[in-house]
Amino acid sequence: MSVSEVRKSADSRMSKSIEALKAALSKIRTGRAHAGILDHVMVEYYGSPVPVSQVANVSVVDARNLSVQVWEKNMAAVVEKAIRESDLGLNPIAMGDNIRVPMPALTEERRRDLNKVVKSEGEDAKVAIRNLRREANEALKKLVKDKEISEDEERRGQDEIQKLTDRSVAEIDKLVSQKEAEIMTV
Repeated sequence: MSVSEVRKSADSRMSKSIEALKAALSKIRTGRAHAGILDHVMVEYYGSPVPVSQVANVSVVDARNLSVQVWEKNMAAVVEKAIRESDLGLNPIAMGDNIRVPMPALTEERRRDLNKVVKSEGEDAKVAIRNLRREANEALKKLVKDKEISEDEERRGQDEIQKLTDRSVAEIDKLVSQKEAEIMTV
C-alpha cells in the first residue's frame, strides 16, 4: 500500500459519507412536495414489503400536493394505509385508483425541530469524516513503521488527508445550511 492508495481510499469513503448525508437530508420533509418523500414508505404487496414506487407512480401535482397513481386498483387502500401510518404525518385522500397526498404546512416549532434533525445528521457525517481521517493517518503511520515510506512522505500524506477532510466538512456545512434555508422558507 502506498500514500496515494491511502489517499484514494479516504477520498472515496469520504465521498460515500457525503452521498449518505445527501440521501438522509432528502428524506427530511420540507413544506414543499417532492416525489422522493414517499421513497421509504413500504407497502405490503402480495406478502412482501416493497416501496410505494414499485406499486404506483408518484408525481408532484403542485407545491403542496402529491399524486399516487396505483397500478392495481386493489392496492389503493393498502397504499393509502401505508402512507397514513408512515412517520411522515401525511393524510392521503383516496379517489379510485388515484391517491392525493396533501402536504400540511409546517409550523414554526416543527421547522425548528427539523433544523435540529438536519444539524444532527450533519454532525454525524462530520464524525464519520473525522473517523476516516483518523483511519487514513493510522494507515500512514503503519506504513512508516513498516519502513515502506519515509516520515516526510507520511507528513505530505497527512497534509493531503487533512485537505480532503477540510473539503468534505465544508461540503457538509454547505449541504446542511442549504437544507436549513429550505426548511425555514415558508
